[in-house]
This record gives sequence, C-alpha cells and structure tokens, in this order.
Amino acid sequence: MREVAIIGAGSTEFGELWDKSFRSIAVEAGLKAIEDAGISGEDLEALYGGNMSAGRFVEQEHIGVLISDHAGLSGLHLPSTRVEAACASGALALHLAVLSVASGWYDLVIAAGVEKMTDIDDDIASDLLVSSVDREWEAICGATLPSLFALMARAHMQKYQTTEEQMAKVAVKNHHNATHNPLAQYRREITTEAVLGSPMVADPLHVLDCSGIADGASAVVLCAAENAKKYTDSPVYVKASAQASDTISLHDRRDITTMDATVFAAKKAYQRASLEPLQIDVAEVHDSYTIAELMAIEDLGFFDKGAGGIATGEGQTEIGAKIAINPSGGLKACGHPLGATGIRQVTEIVQQLRGEAGKRQVPKAEIGLTHNIGGTGGTAIVHIFAV
Repeated sequence: MREVAIIGAGSTEFGELWDKSFRSIAVEAGLKAIEDAGISGEDLEALYGGNMSAGRFVEQEHIGVLISDHAGLSGLHLPSTRVEAACASGALALHLAVLSVASGWYDLVIAAGVEKMTDIDDDIASDLLVSSVDREWEAICGATLPSLFALMARAHMQKYQTTEEQMAKVAVKNHHNATHNPLAQYRREITTEAVLGSPMVADPLHVLDCSGIADGASAVVLCAAENAKKYTDSPVYVKASAQASDTISLHDRRDITTMDATVFAAKKAYQRASLEPLQIDVAEVHDSYTIAELMAIEDLGFFDKGAGGIATGEGQTEIGAKIAINPSGGLKACGHPLGATGIRQVTEIVQQLRGEAGKRQVPKAEIGLTHNIGGTGGTAIVHIFAV
C-alpha cells in the first residue's frame, strides 16, 4: 500500500447559509480545495462525497453526479460516489478516498462533505437526526439524539463523578476557540454560568451543551505521497485511516460510558501510524454534545477513563496545554453540517500542521488526529496526519 498525502483543503463558512444552495456550497468547497492544491479539475480521477440525508433535507438524491456536474466535471466522466455513515459520512468519504489512492487504483482524488440542514422546519430536522440511531428500538419509543447522549452523560456522572460544570467547560473552551475561526457558526464567547443557565434539553444537557444545525461543505485533495511535492511545498501526510463499528442502539452496548467503536478505531490508527496517544499535538474530536468530547478524549487514550471531565476543568485540553482539543471550535461552535463535519475537521488539522491557523494556532503542531462518529457512536473513524 502506498502512502497518501493531502495537497489541498478548503471549506465554506458554516452556519445558516440561506442565500446559498446545496450544490453551490459543495462546489465552493471543492474549488477552494482544488485551488489550494494548485491543480485543475481535469487532473482529478475520482470524487468521494460524504452526505447523510440530502434526500430529505433538500429532496435531492443522486448527489454524487450532481456535485460532479455542477463543478463542471461531467465532461470528464470521472467516478463520483456519495458516501453515507450518518454524522461520520465525511470521514468515511475520506477513508475510502485514502484507500483508493493507497491501493494504487487512483493517483489524484478529491474527498468532500456537504449538508444543507437549515431550509426545513426544526421538527423535521430533529426527526432526520434521530434516523441515525435505531428507529425501531429507540426512536419509536420517543428517544432523540439529545436524550440518548443525556443517558450517556448521566451514566458517566454516576460512574466517574463527572459534573455538569465540567461538561459546560467543553462548550466554553470551544466557543472561545471559535472566536478566532472566521468560518465558524458561533464566533462568540460564553460562560460556564451561561451554559448551566440555558434551557434544559435532556437532563443533564442544556441548550448550550448541544451543537446546532448548520449548512456547510468542506473538501480535500489527495494524491500518492511520492508525488505530493510536485504540487505543494507543504503536503500533509495521512499516517493512518481506521474505521470501526459498534451496536447502533445504546441498550446493546457493553458500557454506554465508552464508545467501543472509537476505542477500536483509535487502536488501529495508532498501530498503523506507529504512534502513541501522547504523541498527538492537536485533535479535532466529535463534540456534538459536550459529553461526547469528554468520552472521546478518554476513548482516544488522551486521558484515563473517567478523567476527561477533570482534565477539561483543569484546562488541559486548551490550546497550548497538554493536548489542544477542537481548536476550530468543534462541532459545538464551528458548526455541524452532518456530512461535512468529518472533512471540515481535516481541513482544520491541515491548517494547524501547516502553521496557518492564525490566533488559534497550536504551537509546534506536527501530528494531528481527527475523530468522527455516526449517530451515538455506531460508527467511528479516526485519521492521523503528520508533516
């Protein structure tokens, strides 16, 4: 298997993009990535697009060819594939793109993620979100994504004495980081008191513990590592790409305070990269709910199980501390357009490893990690990158 490198990356702004269409934001992100790579669309051999539910969000299926067509690539007749794994759709698109280049099947491909979520009623959006869990065993009983993550939060609090204040610190940190991210959905500071005083969504999770719906798209261009320097002086190398699965429903899990899919994907990734968790300088992890970040930093091996809340409360996950977690603002503040998130996380790591992140730059960042899950963790994908 060949080594793979990222030579270009681009993202749209994340948020309520009412003046832009699904296809326009997909093309915008793709063009930014292509321009960043210094190539033309004619150089591409394949396109992988992560998307959870365009069929219901914008009533458009067959989006692989739609994106290719509206990017002006239809005359090339290149294969364009839509990839779905709920909220991990973008990361899975990248995983497949990496495999296609590593295998030698293609030499130059683009992986993208896109979602347009704000053009429909909030109730419909909530119903679409819960389709990422087991509808017959969970949603049919009234479970929602917030309520399922609330169950995990409450169990974590009982087992490890995690507090609501510690979870709130996740939101406070990520909102602070987002103030320095010009593409973020929520570029404003919040306080622990504001989080705890915001309306309860599902006990113990408050409104400000939860990411909102958003529109957005991101894309990266990949090539064989041996060719990367032909295109850019600052390639970012994919050291590992690992995917794992677990039960889709919480009640079948070994322990709902641990996402085993994350644990197994991370172990595979560290093994393939010949690295240990303590060697990671910066990580973008899935924080759709504040408890999700605490569980992620434990399951990825950055902190002992049950110590995520204490570490966050002590500031160990801030930029410049033990390990910088979600310098972009994460899903919580940067925004969470489902299919785009996994790729957007990668564009942040690319910026960090290039030293291009401005006021949110992590000092001496050389190794980065992304972690993206689908639903409540039925799917987990971990990537490791280095310069």
